[in-house]
Amino acid sequence: MSRRDLLLIPPLLFFAVFYLYPLFSILRLSLAPEGMIRWEIILRTLQGTAFWRVLGFTVGQAALSTGVTLALGLPLAGLFARYPFPGRGWWQAMATVPFVLPTVVVAAAFTALLGPRGWINQACMALLGLPEPPISFLNTLTAIVVAHVFYNLTLVLRIVGNAWAHLDPTLEMAARTLGANRWETMRRVTIPLLMPAILAAISLVFLFNFTSFGVVLLLGGPQYATLEVEIYRQAVGLFNLPAAATLALAQLGLTFGILAVYTRLQARLVFPLEWRPAASTARPPRTWWERIGIGLGLMVLFVWIGLPLLALVFRSFTPMTLQKPGEAAVYTGWITLGYYRELWINRRGAITYIPPIEAVRNSLVFAVAVMLLSLLLGGVVAYGLAGRRRRRWLDPLLMLPLSTSAVTLGFGFLVGFSRPPAFLQVWPGLVDAMMALRTSPLLVVIAHTLIAYPFVVRILLPAMEGMNPRWREAALTLGASPWRVWWHVEAPLLGRALLTAAVFAFCVSLGEFGATALIARPTMTTMPLAIARFLSQPGELNLGQAMAMSTLLLLLTFLGILLIERFRYRGIGAF
Repeated sequence: MSRRDLLLIPPLLFFAVFYLYPLFSILRLSLAPEGMIRWEIILRTLQGTAFWRVLGFTVGQAALSTGVTLALGLPLAGLFARYPFPGRGWWQAMATVPFVLPTVVVAAAFTALLGPRGWINQACMALLGLPEPPISFLNTLTAIVVAHVFYNLTLVLRIVGNAWAHLDPTLEMAARTLGANRWETMRRVTIPLLMPAILAAISLVFLFNFTSFGVVLLLGGPQYATLEVEIYRQAVGLFNLPAAATLALAQLGLTFGILAVYTRLQARLVFPLEWRPAASTARPPRTWWERIGIGLGLMVLFVWIGLPLLALVFRSFTPMTLQKPGEAAVYTGWITLGYYRELWINRRGAITYIPPIEAVRNSLVFAVAVMLLSLLLGGVVAYGLAGRRRRRWLDPLLMLPLSTSAVTLGFGFLVGFSRPPAFLQVWPGLVDAMMALRTSPLLVVIAHTLIAYPFVVRILLPAMEGMNPRWREAALTLGASPWRVWWHVEAPLLGRALLTAAVFAFCVSLGEFGATALIARPTMTTMPLAIARFLSQPGELNLGQAMAMSTLLLLLTFLGILLIERFRYRGIGAF
């Protein structure tokens, strides 16, 4: 057994204890809640009309959201891939921010823009003299689809745009020389060559839409429910753990099936190509039509992503008042920091209710801990997998948390660490440690790490495989130990990738909502949980505090994404 094999043992143990064991606990609870298999529980849940109604809506909204995301994202991916223009890095950062924002912030942004007291409705009421808001956006299917596109558009821009930027333009030129027009070249040359990247984007976008939780819960309303939302309702609202476990298993089976179909399709559609550097394929716009196309594309991107974010920021500084009893609330027209000052105050005076600013502190502490643990775990995994043939099975195995919903993961923690298996009873100390972990802040860090470390691996692995192995061999030949080779040769070369991975893990932890909503104690409230609590309560003060905290989270995330854009290796890795 080599040293790299030994390095993979700790990550595999971490993976087994904190991922496989919680999922096995769900399986045990759903199939044998009393020690014996109870098929009637599973059949009653799966044969009920409620399950098929929820499954139908889950698939339908995911397919619709994916279609709209692809229709909007493909032209924008071509724009960013083929044309350099001023501020392109800022535009890419703006498009990337929603992906790592918690869904509660997305809900707050669209509430500020299109809600009953949002900017657009208030402007229409003021200009047209309407007594009620004319646009009904919240609690609709439209809100779910629009938010999903807002959230996942960057996946198409990153994955398809990266492949498009490295596609040899002489292939398209050859087709045009042979008589094909622009649309025939796109349909018969460009799209087939980009099909593996398009399939990858479709699968990831559909997967994230399929496991959607916060968007449906906060923007869709009680009349809409995906499998993810129904798992949360059954586990937390009704405490029907067998039904929730059965739904979680059904969701896991469906997501793994989606990934299996995707890998088979991708294997059939991969073409051997000679990729070109992105800098050699981009060219400035030459015609007015190209300049107009760039302008329209950036305008669409601003309206769909930038406008909700700006509405969120402005709303956090602008209060509303009721002019007369029974009349609609209107903006006062002056700027205030009152909502931000309220984040420091515990008006309830309750022991179990912490001031909102504590949620900011909790999120930052969790994010730093997750960043360090994710770098350690993901770095070891990437180093152990780099250049290995056994990556064919080990890499997908360790990436499974990326395709598992956060709510299912959190539910697995609740089940697994509440009921330790019988064979562990011979180690009372281990059982006590597992029970104590259930209410420990460390469990939140572990849950966030399982969600963040696959992204760290995806960033570090291509960078490690891109290093010239002769550099390491030369250092070893000169007498350096493996540790000194890593510290003095490999680590400096990986510096930018390590920084990018660290910032991405930090941002992912800041925005995690699904698993935290299930496992966090009241004293461990994070920024996304505090925002969700404010949005669920009536009153102008609660809404204003939600907007203020969302703006703080948006600022932290945007700064992190700018760092990623500044230091990441261009064209290496998916993120």
